[in-house]
Amino acid sequence: MPRPRSLTTADLATAALTVIDRDGLPGSTMRAVAKELRVATMALYRYVPDRDALEVLVVDQVLGTVDLTVPAGEWRDRMRTLLDRMRLAVCAHPAVVPLLMRHRQSAQGTLRLIEAMLVILAAAGFTGRDRVIAQRALIAYLLGFLQNEHFAALAGPGTAAMAELDPADYPYLSETAAAATTLTPDAEFHGGLDAVLRGLAAPD
Repeated sequence: MPRPRSLTTADLATAALTVIDRDGLPGSTMRAVAKELRVATMALYRYVPDRDALEVLVVDQVLGTVDLTVPAGEWRDRMRTLLDRMRLAVCAHPAVVPLLMRHRQSAQGTLRLIEAMLVILAAAGFTGRDRVIAQRALIAYLLGFLQNEHFAALAGPGTAAMAELDPADYPYLSETAAAATTLTPDAEFHGGLDAVLRGLAAPD
């Protein structure tokens, strides 16, 4: 193994993300990332204390591509734009979805996203408890949808199987599942987000 070379946090994040994209989260060991960088495993500990810290760098790398500057306008349109940008960034690296939950309070990428959401809500007049509930409802929808989209196969075999259930036993489930098979992920995401946004009334 060659002598450890000087690495940047971007080098570490890029290598870890490459491993995750290729091998999934279970394969993203310190050893695998070191191999991707062509350094000894112990060399990584000069830069990060453990795998958790490396995962935080990955989250920051993915969310760092999100443009948080949203043009002025109606607050629901601004929020829709922001969350859509985040979803698209994550869709490019779907295996990182669990990391968004795991490191949502430590990764700068998630903290900056939350701050951007709160800026929009504050400008719309949300304060105190109302702002807390609105922000958490929106982030819960976004993260929940991402998990369903990439780990539950929204229109996959399970949905198709439910659509084939006997209508005599499951009239609404079979009918709804059949309708679900016709929805694209984009249509479902935007439709659900619109429903959440409609339910959040900005204070007068």
